[in-house]
Amino acid sequence: MVELLFIHGSGFGAWAWHRVIPALAALGVPARAIDLPGRGGAPTTLADQAQAIAHALSAPTVLVGHSAGGYAISAAAALSDKVSGLIYLAAYIPDGRSLAEMRRAGPSQPMRGAFQITPDRSAYGFAPDRCEALFFHDCPDAATATRQLCLEPIAPQETPLGPPPPRPAAAIICTEDRAIPPQYQRLMAKGLPCRDLPTGHAPFLAQPEALAATLHNILESWT
Repeated sequence: MVELLFIHGSGFGAWAWHRVIPALAALGVPARAIDLPGRGGAPTTLADQAQAIAHALSAPTVLVGHSAGGYAISAAAALSDKVSGLIYLAAYIPDGRSLAEMRRAGPSQPMRGAFQITPDRSAYGFAPDRCEALFFHDCPDAATATRQLCLEPIAPQETPLGPPPPRPAAAIICTEDRAIPPQYQRLMAKGLPCRDLPTGHAPFLAQPEALAATLHNILESWT
C-alpha cells in the first residue's frame, strides 16, 4: 500500500503523529512524519515548506495535511509528481487566497485573542491558557501537548495559493473542532469526499486508532 506522509499544522510538529503511525502500521499502511521548516518561528516561506516536503518523497506518497498543513501539502503537490493523493485533516484548503485571509473570512473567529505575536511580528504562538479549550479539550494529556507547541512563522500564512493540482483528494472533518469550525471545514472541502470524525482539532492525540481507520478507509476507496 502507498505510504502516507504527515504534515503538521501551526505550532505542531512530527511529534503529533506518534500514536497514529503505529496504528496505521497495524493496518498495513506505512506512514511517517516530518517537521516543516520554520518550527520555532525561524524565517521560512511557503515555497520552502513545499520544497522540504517534495525532497522527502522517494516514491508515490499520499500527503496528509493537518490544519495549516493543508496549504503546505497543496503547494508540494504542484512541485512533485510523487504526490499521489492529498488528505486534508481539519485543514485549510487553498482557493487563491492566503491562509490568513481564509481564516479571517471564516463564519466565526474562535481563535481571536489566542495569538501571541513576537515583537518583530515575524512569528506567532498560542496563548497557553487558550490551548486546551481550542485544541485539546478531548485529549488525554492537554498540558503536555500544550507545552510541545512552538512558534510559527507568519510569512507562509500570508502567501496566497491557488487550488491544489488534480490529484485524488479527500477531507476529514473534525466535527467537535473548536479551532476551525466544522461547518467551515466542510465549506472549504466542497466538492471533495468527506469523512466525519467526532473529535476536536487534534484527532491524532484524541482518537489515533479511529483516525488511522479513517485514513485506511480513504486509501482503500482509491484502489
